[in-house]
Amino acid sequence: MGTALPHKLCHFLGRIFGLPQAQTHAITLPHATVFNKDAIRALLAPLLGAECDCWGDHMTEYFSEEGSIDAVNARMGANVSPRLKTIMMAVVSHLHDLVKEIELTQEEWELAIKFLTQTGQMCSAERQEFILLSDVLGVSMLTDAINSRRPAGATENTVLGPFHLVDAPIRNMGDTIALDGKGESCRFEGRVLDLKSAPIAGAVIDVWSDNADGFYDVQQPDIQPKWNNRGRFETGADGAYCFVGIKPVSYPIPNDGPVGHMLAALGRHPYRPAHIHFIVTAPGYEKLVTHTFVGDDAYLGSDAVFGVKNTLVAPYEKSEGGPEIWSSKFDFVLMESDGA
Repeated sequence: MGTALPHKLCHFLGRIFGLPQAQTHAITLPHATVFNKDAIRALLAPLLGAECDCWGDHMTEYFSEEGSIDAVNARMGANVSPRLKTIMMAVVSHLHDLVKEIELTQEEWELAIKFLTQTGQMCSAERQEFILLSDVLGVSMLTDAINSRRPAGATENTVLGPFHLVDAPIRNMGDTIALDGKGESCRFEGRVLDLKSAPIAGAVIDVWSDNADGFYDVQQPDIQPKWNNRGRFETGADGAYCFVGIKPVSYPIPNDGPVGHMLAALGRHPYRPAHIHFIVTAPGYEKLVTHTFVGDDAYLGSDAVFGVKNTLVAPYEKSEGGPEIWSSKFDFVLMESDGA
């Protein structure tokens, strides 16, 4: 609908009902202009210049419960990044739909603001409570899944977690990464392969895990040795890797802040099942960020951050006659990068 029809309507109503022409124009034409704002903006852009954004105060849709989404999204400027516009329009739309669906009360709104404020206040250089919130709501895993789609046969991604350190020591194959003498020793071994099962030479395996008490070294810098349960290993021509660590144990995510209080209110536990972290990289292949999980862990089906995938559950078998108590074998399969 253009503005011609409403303009004619103004004259028609004026003649039929004897209404003053100025008042009928003043009432009708602004609504028609708002309805056609995109077309009008495009028409005037060559005259006003690409940098002109003079619509905010003049093209406003008045706020109402029924039209709240359109009213907010209509305030967006003409020269906004297309991606930002797509994201923010979706955020406003889904957020307003949620508020309407649950009929949010004023008290609940205030509680939500308090929760977000406390979440921000809990953040520090050592702790990111907002990432923790994303984790327990499944948003971190969903984002990772969307951005890490791989063909059948390739090892799946999972969340990075907050305890990775860059530049862990390069170690020799077969070295021990458990430096504190705690835990049940475990020999980890396997190969790094491509999708055709060919070994990948020069792959770097960056590994880290908690200790037997369920803490990472960065959580206990005055207790654990530096680089405890960490190391990097580079594969040879056979693509094989092996090192000695410990059988990991389950542990709770930090639950003394607002996210932990939310989990408690929802009747959810804060535990992650026992796992060991890996980042596997090789020239010409996509980076793999993943874990392997202990198959008999009590929390395997209820990981607080939804990180478990069936293909990442690894065997842990008692060693017979070896120096280690356990053995865990797992092959990592990488897919070629787009530029390979």
